[in-house]
Amino acid sequence: MPVIQPPPIDLVAILPLLIISVTAMIVLVVGLFVRHEQSAVLAAISLIGVGASLAAAIALWGQNRSAYGGSIVVDSYFVFFGAVCLGIVALTIILSSEFVSREGFSAGEYYTLLLFTGAGMLILASSRDLIVLLIGLEVLSISLYVLAGFARDRLTSEEAAIKYFLLGAFSLSFLVYGTALMYGATGSTQFGAVASAIQNGAVLHSPLLLAACGLILVGFAFKLSLVPFHMWTPDVYEGAPTSITAFMSVGTKAAVFAALLRLLAEALPSLQNEWANILWGLAILSMILGNFAAVTQRNVKRMLAYSSVAQAGYMLIGVVASGTAGRNALLFYVAAYAVTNLGAFAVVQGLSGKLDEDTNMVAFEGLASRSPILAAAMAIFMLSLAGVPLTAGFMAKLYVFSAAIQGGYLDLAIIGVLTSAVATFYYLKLIVAMYMQPAGASAPAIRIPGSLALILVVAVILTLQMGILPVFPLNAAEATLVALR
Repeated sequence: MPVIQPPPIDLVAILPLLIISVTAMIVLVVGLFVRHEQSAVLAAISLIGVGASLAAAIALWGQNRSAYGGSIVVDSYFVFFGAVCLGIVALTIILSSEFVSREGFSAGEYYTLLLFTGAGMLILASSRDLIVLLIGLEVLSISLYVLAGFARDRLTSEEAAIKYFLLGAFSLSFLVYGTALMYGATGSTQFGAVASAIQNGAVLHSPLLLAACGLILVGFAFKLSLVPFHMWTPDVYEGAPTSITAFMSVGTKAAVFAALLRLLAEALPSLQNEWANILWGLAILSMILGNFAAVTQRNVKRMLAYSSVAQAGYMLIGVVASGTAGRNALLFYVAAYAVTNLGAFAVVQGLSGKLDEDTNMVAFEGLASRSPILAAAMAIFMLSLAGVPLTAGFMAKLYVFSAAIQGGYLDLAIIGVLTSAVATFYYLKLIVAMYMQPAGASAPAIRIPGSLALILVVAVILTLQMGILPVFPLNAAEATLVALR
């Protein structure tokens, strides 16, 4: 009888994933014995676990390790996206600490789910196999389905969870079916083996292979809120707790773009002409429809939701442009957008009040006179999202548009510039409301908790630093791309 040998496992390679997963289980158990008034203890344990996972990931910089027969790889590319994703999780935990206490949420369950989303993000960033990619995507998504409906006292939150779950499951079916067809066409789900099978030429123009690529890209488009697969986004963003909306808007995009870029670069380089044409169309639709839909919104969370759709279109330009310039621009854009958008939602949470309901534009009227700090921070974030110079958003758009021109996609750069001009209108509309309109007579007093203040300070500093001195993130992005095959 043949002996079945399990694949060798490099525990050092999966140490960041192990740390954050074990921390999640510890928080869940400790949460059973901690009173609601002591929820800060669970937040502290979660932050320690995220910090330890981040330290373990950074220690792997410059190395090239693999586990589970090469299905998981740990390289500089993983470390870059892992650091971004874990940073997002850490900032979300800090942002949530006062919010969880105020809303009366079950802190143990909340932080546990948030940590498991971080585990899913790490799996996505390290996956070199379609099956592992699917596992990471579902670990991330299932936790977010629950978190979106965590505010059980609000029907909008429950509606958001149901919509997100149903459409998320629908999008997963595309990915699963596409993975099955990919295996049928190439005989493998590992990126390297898929690339080799395609380069041999036998299946290069196979209808089965093209159908597999199309279905997989549709599944990614759902997760990235790309037009026309974005319809769930405004309702889910509006209904979910603001701290979770902040996380979804940046964390999901960072992790899924990490997986998408590795898949295209390592498994499907021979099909670049085919997938570039598809993504070209999705980028244009997302930039145009996302920005024009945002113009008409009066709810700030819905406005930022459509803005998120448009921003995904700008990020997609870096994928389409490909090459070193395009990928470098994408990595910088992901980091810049994460900082800026997380800060913007932090301000929204500071104004939303009990039950997270007051997120209409009216709540921002006269904010400069009621809370100059919140108004100034929000103005910086809006200017960055609009792409105004000296902000992270300006440099991010400059790099993706330059990459598009270098890659021969002048049309994408022109449409990107024109739609950015449209976007400036609704971003400035919010600034006008804060600085040029009087506050209502019944406008409540604003208190800035210490956790919210910390988030704002970090987000503002990084937004300005990446706009004025973008050297460090650019150097890190360039070093990261060496790891991609």
